[in-house]
Amino acid sequence: MTVYQQRIGGVSYRFDGLVELLAKATPRRSGDELAGCAAHSDAERAAAQWALAEVPLLTFLNDVVVPYESDEVTRLIVDTHDRVAFQQISHLTVGGLRDWLLAVAATEHAAATFAAVSRGLTPEMVAAVSKLMRNQDLIAVASATEVRSGFRTTVGLPGTLATRLQPNHPTDDPRGIAAAVLDGLLLGCGDAVIGINPATDSPRATADLLHLLDEVRQRFDIPTQSCVLSHVTTTLGLIEAGAPVDLVFQSVAGTEGANSGFGVNISLLREANAAGRALGRGTVGDNVMYLETGQGSALSAGAHLGTGGNPVDQQTLEARAYAVCRDLDPLLVNTVVGFIGPEYLYDGKQIIRAGLEDHFCGKLLGLPMGVDVCYTNHAEADQDDMDTLLTLLGAAGVAFVIAVPGADDVMLGYQSLAYHDALYVRKVLGLRPAPEFAGWLDRLGMLDADGRVRPVEPLTSPLRALASAS
Repeated sequence: MTVYQQRIGGVSYRFDGLVELLAKATPRRSGDELAGCAAHSDAERAAAQWALAEVPLLTFLNDVVVPYESDEVTRLIVDTHDRVAFQQISHLTVGGLRDWLLAVAATEHAAATFAAVSRGLTPEMVAAVSKLMRNQDLIAVASATEVRSGFRTTVGLPGTLATRLQPNHPTDDPRGIAAAVLDGLLLGCGDAVIGINPATDSPRATADLLHLLDEVRQRFDIPTQSCVLSHVTTTLGLIEAGAPVDLVFQSVAGTEGANSGFGVNISLLREANAAGRALGRGTVGDNVMYLETGQGSALSAGAHLGTGGNPVDQQTLEARAYAVCRDLDPLLVNTVVGFIGPEYLYDGKQIIRAGLEDHFCGKLLGLPMGVDVCYTNHAEADQDDMDTLLTLLGAAGVAFVIAVPGADDVMLGYQSLAYHDALYVRKVLGLRPAPEFAGWLDRLGMLDADGRVRPVEPLTSPLRALASAS
């Protein structure tokens, strides 16, 4: 085990191994304090960051944070690492990588350069460098990075911001769901996916919701994709039964133990990816997976211990989840940044920081990265914090965000973004919906001369038949 040391202000700080160094270098968050791995003071955190800046990137290929022998996520990271792509940056330290990223982000060919080295970066490298970056650094690099994916719409194009229309209902009432779908469509939402969290994981209920969404999509010729966020095994069974499955959903995490808690492993996820692609339902691409992550999921499952039995910080484990996502070449990935609660991200400041970190790490690793800008009502956060994070993510080039009626998900019991918030950020930052969806909105007369969404009344819209049905 390598011991790292740094002296600041006459005090020497010692960090026993890479796992402890990464944890102590992490910006403050309640989840790491709960796990007992956080820095005890700002001075110790600064010392850890200073020491981390001097760690060569090559160290991360030889000193894994979770044992290779006992964790399939580690084996995936190590066995699929692209050493050719890594050569361009292999001589750098973590601090040198930060400087290189910021220098490249200022160039004309930043997106191509980042894409060329993406497979040479491990999640731990990316997590480490994010710990040394200010918020503006995370935004500057992420905004210069480009990742595209496609199914019926193209996600991640420069100058666009897609949305997941989330019409959840506490009893899966078709009328309530249809009303929420109509509300979102009239406000230009739904180009990333129309995705329902079902109130039950019953195959029959899931099938009913899939048929409902597919009927709406086909009836109004909407260029989008639908998803009912049931467990992957439920979706696999429905594929075999002939249900209209567009996207295959699953929550994933950064350790084998945490994924086991979700009832999945990499082999099962690969099987689901192949099954979804075999349906051939996409028109502009064959990316069929929709994956969700979130800081704290491994800790909440008691599956957060790494090398030597030491707790791994939640942000590094979150970045490791992106290795699982990257293996599946998904259409959509989003971190549900404040959903788990204040035990993991205590307040608005921590939620904002975590959202920017997750987006930066996922995008740099090659994912079409979105964020559920959200919080629970017992966290020290409010909608002003969500406005701030949404605006910062829009500037950072986030692929998509999630929007629910009135910013209040009455089924899951948390606060997210409203449909109107998508209108706001698109207008302020000059962003457009996905091009296929924008063309559909234009045909309905819902785009103004500048290509921005112009809300219309339900009874004057070509969607009035859906309004009557709901």
